[in-house]
Amino acid sequence: MAHVSNKLKNSFEGALAGGGDPATSPLYVFGPFLKLIVVAGVARVTFGASIWLVVLTIAVVSGMYRLVMKWVTDGSGGSGLSEEEFGGWAVKINAAITFVEYTLTFLVSMSAMVTFIADRVPVLNEKILWFQYRTIVAIGLSILTGWLVNRGPRMAARTFGPATGGVLILLWAMVIATIFKEGFHLPDLNFTAFTRGYIHFTLGGYVRILAVMTGIEVFANLVAAYDGKPEEKSQRAFNSLLIIMGTTAITMLIVGPAIYELSNPLNSNVSVFTQTMDRLLPAPLPYFGTIVGIAVLMSASAASAQGLQNLALGLRERRYVPPVFGRRNRFDVADKPVWLEVGIVGFCFLFFGTNEETYLSLYAAGVFILLSMTGWAVTKRLLREIRSEFAFNRVTLVAGTIVAATLTTASTAIIFEERFLEGAWTYFLFIPILYAFFTMSRSRLGAPTPEMDYLGLLDAAQLAGFGFGQVPVKSILPSIIRPPEPQKELAWQPEPKERSQWRDEHIEIQNAVVLLDGSEYAAQALPLAKAVQKATGAKLTLLSAVKNHTPSLEEQYSITNKQREAYLYGVVDGLELDPSLVEVTVQPGSITNATINLIEKHDVDLVITSTRGKSGAKNWLTGGVTRKLVNQIYKPILLAQVDGKFIGTTYKLGKILVALDGSIKSEKALPYARAFAEAFGSELVLLSVPEVPEVKDYRAAADVVKTIRQKAEANMKKFLNAVARSLREDGIKVKTIVTGSRAARTIVMVGKEEAADLIIITSRGRGELDYLLLGSVAEQVVEQTDLPVLIIPVH
Repeated sequence: MAHVSNKLKNSFEGALAGGGDPATSPLYVFGPFLKLIVVAGVARVTFGASIWLVVLTIAVVSGMYRLVMKWVTDGSGGSGLSEEEFGGWAVKINAAITFVEYTLTFLVSMSAMVTFIADRVPVLNEKILWFQYRTIVAIGLSILTGWLVNRGPRMAARTFGPATGGVLILLWAMVIATIFKEGFHLPDLNFTAFTRGYIHFTLGGYVRILAVMTGIEVFANLVAAYDGKPEEKSQRAFNSLLIIMGTTAITMLIVGPAIYELSNPLNSNVSVFTQTMDRLLPAPLPYFGTIVGIAVLMSASAASAQGLQNLALGLRERRYVPPVFGRRNRFDVADKPVWLEVGIVGFCFLFFGTNEETYLSLYAAGVFILLSMTGWAVTKRLLREIRSEFAFNRVTLVAGTIVAATLTTASTAIIFEERFLEGAWTYFLFIPILYAFFTMSRSRLGAPTPEMDYLGLLDAAQLAGFGFGQVPVKSILPSIIRPPEPQKELAWQPEPKERSQWRDEHIEIQNAVVLLDGSEYAAQALPLAKAVQKATGAKLTLLSAVKNHTPSLEEQYSITNKQREAYLYGVVDGLELDPSLVEVTVQPGSITNATINLIEKHDVDLVITSTRGKSGAKNWLTGGVTRKLVNQIYKPILLAQVDGKFIGTTYKLGKILVALDGSIKSEKALPYARAFAEAFGSELVLLSVPEVPEVKDYRAAADVVKTIRQKAEANMKKFLNAVARSLREDGIKVKTIVTGSRAARTIVMVGKEEAADLIIITSRGRGELDYLLLGSVAEQVVEQTDLPVLIIPVH
């Protein structure tokens, strides 16, 4: 989620922080608009009508958002389509549209950017093989943008931060230059434009320039980023909206006629905005204007990618997407959604080209779906207030919001009617697909706790509050977000029959199997195996497997089999193991199948292996032995890390870290923790990582988040203390820790800080599809830690 690094002090700062997307729109909306009406020969009649319709839309939608800003001051403004009021379908529909919108924002902005570059470097419009050079440039810059965004908000802020200020200066320079050179001329409002024969082109032009409305929603999400009382913050946020949308409207009204008079929309080599800029601004200002345009359009692309990161984080908290999509990289951002977006964008550029007109109407369609949802949600809120307490001014407001909702809904219908066959139909394909994906994820992961549900409302389906770390990027979902009711708060309450099961389950390690493939990497599990045998008196089975057991390769198999047996017997001698407590076996086929067969035929209590095999890579990353075994067997797996640390030394487990999340499934680790502690004389460190994020991850609604976090910590401490009391009754030294908010990272960190010798964790066995989508905390711990890990599969 985006973090607030500082409070916005005034409305101008807010305009710069959140206005990048709408401020860029005049740079690219005029081309498709003029091309339609000029080619049709109706420009003289319809031009002004289309412009004035857009300005009216800006006005009524701005007024609608003024209400939202008054109602919601915690940074969670937006469409008002909350799950609380409308049900889960609202979240999924809204998130699906938002995902599509972010991708289209990237497509339109990047397309417009390469158009601006090609205006000055015409050779980019030429082809190499089947593609224009500009396509290659667009894909390359898309990859660069994704890379920069995935390096965190600080990098993005340094790269793109000043762009919005630059484009505001450019737009006002164009306004002043237009008045100075062309005079003050507003578009003519010719009512003939609304008669038969012209209305289609009037509305068609209106549709093509509606993209000026993109990003207006973000200002409802900026309220919490300002200093001051709630009413002061909402007023400052609205003033920020007026600065940006006012600049956009004035540009449409004053510069728009100049663009119509001075440019040739049929010139496919130079955009109409650049043509007009060259005519109005003295040299070399047009070239500086091009640089500013390129910078701000790249900024808008980057902002959409950052918005997608935040969307993924919010949906992950609410369990509408698998954890893998919201997993943070080392720069503390979710990088996978961005690379997915870059991949989609690259595909579109290759197969559909880099002309912004291709994507512009689709872009506007999604925006107006969301805006119409906002209008009707605001209307519903006002009607509810009128029913509870009648007031004449509210009736007036209802009339205004109905106008806004009707206008935006009608605009949506017009866009779909105009451009249905040109791509608008894809919404009827992608939205159901994404809806089904969100539904599947929620059903497999289960509903979140009320606390996480509330926090997800603050983050899910976020609009791109494109301040690159300056402002909170918050949810477009709820107009009204209420904290979870006290009676619904998470509370750990012991369930005697189920909670006492681990107390009665006593584990003895009598038979352990050690997996060896003849490599030095696998052999590094041996010192750990020897330590286990010494502490528990377990019998060890040294297991190896030889593939390619076929009649044609029988002789080669026999030779390899004897070599492997000799190797295993050499291991017994080298480790000075008691031969009476060691068995050696070589099986045909894969080591995974050999292990499963051995477990089925014999009473095996523990599987011991290393994190690397012959390949030298941690085999979980490649879908190797460990991952397959966790998904297929029900026996614990002890993983030795491969770094040479324990070769030739006596292995001791003085301190064992046990990760527990408060669930009954995680308690499956406790009998094994107790058995190892008793065998090795170890101290147990019980760690719980609350699911609720830490307060530092939020600024909006920080007090509420702090309260939720404190209660979650208290509940986890209550749980751990109950477990610790039971273990101390067995004479085991126990320490409890509740900290962090990201399980894998916290487990690894605490393992280092506590100087632990072993980590014990449970892992849910999954099918390949589930594993790919849902991931595993145990997997991340194995990847990140240098400590041995005992994994208890829970199926």
